[in-house]
Amino acid sequence: MCGITGFWNPSRTNERELRFTLDRMLDVLDHRGPDERGSKFYLDNGVALGHTRLSIVGLSHGHQPIESAEGDYAITVNGELYGYKRVRTQLACQQYDCSGKSDSAIALPLYLRDGLSFVDQLRGEFAIVLYDDRKKRLILIRDRFGIKPLYYSVNDNGVVWGSEVKSILKHPDVTPKLCPKAALHQMMQVMVPGSTAFEGVHALQPGHMLIAEMRNGRLETKTERWWDFVFPTSHDPNPDPAEYVQGVQDRLIDAVATRLEADVPVGCYLSGGIDSCSILGLATTLQQSPVKAFTIAFDNDEYDESNIAKLMADRTGAEQELLRLTEKELYGPAFERATWHAERTFYNTLAVAKWHMSRRVRACNYKAVVTGEGSDELFGGYPFFKRDWLGREDEGGLFAGAILSEEDMTHPAWEDLCGFTPSFMQPWMLVLERVRPLLSAEMQDLLREYDPVAAVAAAIDPDQVRGRHRLDISQYTWSKTMLEGQILTWGGDRMDMANSMEARPAFLDHHLAEYATTIPPEVRIRNGVEKWVLREAMVNVLPRELYERKKFAFMAPPAHTDPVKRNAVQEMIDHWLTESRVSEVGFFNRDALNPFIEGAWQETDGTIARRNDIVINHTLQLHMLHGQYVEDLPLPVVD
Repeated sequence: MCGITGFWNPSRTNERELRFTLDRMLDVLDHRGPDERGSKFYLDNGVALGHTRLSIVGLSHGHQPIESAEGDYAITVNGELYGYKRVRTQLACQQYDCSGKSDSAIALPLYLRDGLSFVDQLRGEFAIVLYDDRKKRLILIRDRFGIKPLYYSVNDNGVVWGSEVKSILKHPDVTPKLCPKAALHQMMQVMVPGSTAFEGVHALQPGHMLIAEMRNGRLETKTERWWDFVFPTSHDPNPDPAEYVQGVQDRLIDAVATRLEADVPVGCYLSGGIDSCSILGLATTLQQSPVKAFTIAFDNDEYDESNIAKLMADRTGAEQELLRLTEKELYGPAFERATWHAERTFYNTLAVAKWHMSRRVRACNYKAVVTGEGSDELFGGYPFFKRDWLGREDEGGLFAGAILSEEDMTHPAWEDLCGFTPSFMQPWMLVLERVRPLLSAEMQDLLREYDPVAAVAAAIDPDQVRGRHRLDISQYTWSKTMLEGQILTWGGDRMDMANSMEARPAFLDHHLAEYATTIPPEVRIRNGVEKWVLREAMVNVLPRELYERKKFAFMAPPAHTDPVKRNAVQEMIDHWLTESRVSEVGFFNRDALNPFIEGAWQETDGTIARRNDIVINHTLQLHMLHGQYVEDLPLPVVD
């Protein structure tokens, strides 16, 4: 697990300039790879590849960039490539040399053997940058679900890339500037796939590759999709549920076993949900020694599920590390640090909690954990999936205002794309309604004709949703937007790697995921029970209390739930939303923002209060991002 960055500027070949620029870009990725740093230059072509290493596999044999013997190929890899020993042996039998014992060492010889189709042979989470000097070709590759991040910027001088946007912003050709359209998307939580908070900087989409080549003296780029989360156009009309239960069980055992392999100890994240509890249950029997489990606890019983997590830890004999968090940890300097690492706004301080947890994991001398992300996407676990298929059954409880809409919303772009407006989009449409009146006159004029809800719909491939079951459509559209843009970024990699800690989401193993798309909807959600097929596959692994439990809202307690938290947020408001700063950033009308915040603290309707909390978080963070990246203000120290 590492950080990768670099650039290709054909007109810039001064060695000192290239080395100085790459060093600055690597410096801000040090948290992703504190164990080692490497670089490779093709000076005549203006190519620089950089790598910072977090050593987990092949501890003394994993130096990168990895080069061919003649030096005409070089590659950097961020992530884990599972099954590498078998692949390495196969390559040796075919006379392809793997230089080193790390998992990353298989990527280059696979490319030399298979060309661009080598990506089909890779299993795991990864971002890869490969330079082919013979063909004068650069290839950027991102894994199937976007577990590992990879960003890029293309301009008249060439291509710049990095595991995090902050490294790209250190390149002299890229000016740090927040994008107004992206600001609006962040306020409503849903980004356009492939976008970032910054103008001119893009996210390489999951399952895609960017190819840059020299043609007629010019650098040309194109992107291609090499994998997608494809649902069939029809399902088995008379399914045998037992067959699918066994199929999930077999593939999940294999996925967890694969992700426990490392040359350092591997622990587990443990919440009170069936996903992480299933992972821990399987890991316990797969490992020879007790598993270390890491659990977050909150100071609000409505949002805390550590008691269920403890049941699972006790059942498995796991050594549980419990991290209790209050407003002191969720706001202030830690909130600002988490925002800097996220590089975008987040609606809930769960991101800050994840930052603290990865910090605790490293303090316990662990570098890797297996996690439960992706289960809801595969098996229909979120309440909005069930609502899209089976209709509204309640008002959402703690989900209302943040995950579920209390009223039915529609949008013509989504109706045209899907035949309905997915329920996951609807609460964010209501957030957007609250945000628009707060915008400055300049922002209102600039975005008057821009429809952010339609822009998200336009980024979805219609061929992958039309003719599909409603549940399939709901799962696909969520996975293309919120899984990558939220759960795997500010809820995943960015907070984990902030403290040099690798997370391995076993459910997003592509063998399991591809099988899950074939499971009929009535087996995924059976008799109104979400993730029924997973529950049955894990029935003898989970405590009865958890097996029978409905989906729980894994969120940190919002500020409105506690006057102490409100005061902590108000302190940040007083610092970041001053009249001069709001005017300088230019996104909001201070005369509208002040009354909104004052009214938010008086709100008694829980649904509206949660929505207000979301708006305040996003507003604060847009100003933090401006201060951190545009003004280059120093980051606070967290005790």
